[in-house]
Amino acid sequence: MTPEPPSVAEYDASSIQVLEGLSAVRKRPGMYIGSTDARGLHHLIYEVVDNSIDEVLAGACSEISVTLGSDGSATITDNGRGIPVEEHPKYHKPALEIVMTVLHAGSKFDRTTYKVSGGLHGVGVHVVNALSEWLEVRVRRDGRLHFQRYERGVPVAPVRSLGAAEGTGTEIRFRPDPNVFETILFDRETVRRRLKELSFLNPGVTIHFTDERDGPPESFHHAGGISEFVTDLNVATVPLFSPPAYLHARRDTTDIEVALQYNDGYNETTLAFVNNIHTPDGGTHVVGYRAALTRTLNDYARKAGLIKGDKEALTGEDVREGLTGVISIKVLEPQFEGQTKARLGNSEVKGQVESAVNEKLAEYLEEHPAEAQILLLKAIQAAQAREAARKARELTRRKGLLEGGGLPGKLADCHSRDPAVSELFIVEGDSAGGTAKQGRDREFQAILPLRGKILNVEKARLDKMLQNEAIRALITAIGVGIGEEIDLAKLRYHKIVLMSDADVDGAHIRTLLLTLFYRKMPQLITEGHVYLAQPPLYRLQRGTKIAYAYTDEERDRAAGEMGGKGVTIQRFKGLGEMTAEQLADTTMDPAKRTLLRVTIEDAARANDLLQILMGEAVEPRRLYIQEHAIEVTNLDI
Repeated sequence: MTPEPPSVAEYDASSIQVLEGLSAVRKRPGMYIGSTDARGLHHLIYEVVDNSIDEVLAGACSEISVTLGSDGSATITDNGRGIPVEEHPKYHKPALEIVMTVLHAGSKFDRTTYKVSGGLHGVGVHVVNALSEWLEVRVRRDGRLHFQRYERGVPVAPVRSLGAAEGTGTEIRFRPDPNVFETILFDRETVRRRLKELSFLNPGVTIHFTDERDGPPESFHHAGGISEFVTDLNVATVPLFSPPAYLHARRDTTDIEVALQYNDGYNETTLAFVNNIHTPDGGTHVVGYRAALTRTLNDYARKAGLIKGDKEALTGEDVREGLTGVISIKVLEPQFEGQTKARLGNSEVKGQVESAVNEKLAEYLEEHPAEAQILLLKAIQAAQAREAARKARELTRRKGLLEGGGLPGKLADCHSRDPAVSELFIVEGDSAGGTAKQGRDREFQAILPLRGKILNVEKARLDKMLQNEAIRALITAIGVGIGEEIDLAKLRYHKIVLMSDADVDGAHIRTLLLTLFYRKMPQLITEGHVYLAQPPLYRLQRGTKIAYAYTDEERDRAAGEMGGKGVTIQRFKGLGEMTAEQLADTTMDPAKRTLLRVTIEDAARANDLLQILMGEAVEPRRLYIQEHAIEVTNLDI
């Protein structure tokens, strides 16, 4: 039996407020969920789950279940108070129907029903309803089970009672509308990771997850909260101390939690949340956290005699080297930028977070001198490496490699000086580079061949990285700089295309390049400038008829369409085996090619994979290979 939630504030039809009437959500879905691709699709689940999490924050819910159905549906169930079903005193409709069909209708606008909420705009569940082929809602409340069905946002019949029911709660089951979304196939891992993330952020809830299509059911419950979250993020690294430092404070009505732990790597991972909503673009809470971290560690280092005066001050980059941190704040009236809530804008939060972290981190350092010594020595080593990197920068600048003039000698630049139309192809090897130079459109396509594999920046500091000739050439050609010096206004090409062989070495080179961009030039990815070329694997010819195939299935289908007998099939083992004309026709010509844009849908997932695949720890990489070995096709050994 589902456990009963605790007794909490009154929640009835009068709690529901209508701010404005129905909008044409179906006409402009991107205004409400960001996009109609896979990201927008998953946003539907998140909107419904966030409503259940709001019940958790209100102290009214302890269990949430999410099921991905074999019919393409999603079902979210909680044991919260249940959406009110009685007639609204002002609008004379069941409150349930108003919540499901009227934009900006909800109880999140007053601060008695919900003190803190992620769903502030009152559009979430209405948008899900409007963008679903069908949606069914069941509410357990006042000893009865209530039901209503909608098709594309329109009620099929009035709210009705299905009989007696124990407990309270809400179940929403829906199937996305294929007329709206590019795909209606939910990704198991994407949903699973978000639910696991929510269980870290809300240690009082248990979240059950079932995918009827694949895999066993799972349950997530993390009583350790964000400290466990940091431990989980650092699983593929070597932590310098354990457990993570946990800081908790309140400033006015803002609740602030921070957990942090240093590892032996060189990269920072910071995940920030406001009312359980991930803010990948940061905001005032992240600015306050970073300012406090730098100031507090400098103060402690001076008192401990580890640095002297302002001349030796540690920078923000120094104190964040190898740092994994999670910031989770609860704010009464958060001001997000846009409905997708990627960045927090509340100006007062910066000072609140900075003050809280200053105080609590200083206390932690005083109470944990051994950990303080470890993390400060780490920061001082980073400062020493920064100074070496500065000298390396000055040296390369004097040689004209980073600024001011000289471009890499191997770069075959394009004629156009308009970055918006210019493309840079980063090509594996001189042979393929030569073919690409012959096949390109010189007006807007530039070619930079790389000899061999670049340095793995997951295992190297900035000074070592700048000593690598291939990386210096890349930095110079792209033009924006690296690290905290990045200036996208200096970007020389708005499309940066990674073009490598379709084999193990090619995949490794792509991974090394993507690691470099993700760690040192993340804005290139987040702003949509990085792409993967898709060269074909096969060339089929029968007489004068020619076809290209990108998979074994396409090869077989094309061979059948060409008649089967007498078809010559060529397997391309590398780009260098293709003629310039073939490479241009299949991979470089904008009218014929296919490019995959690199995105970061989930920063934590990307961080995990990079640490596992490219980090120092061997055991997590071995386990990953064992787990995913069955998925490998066309293994080149």
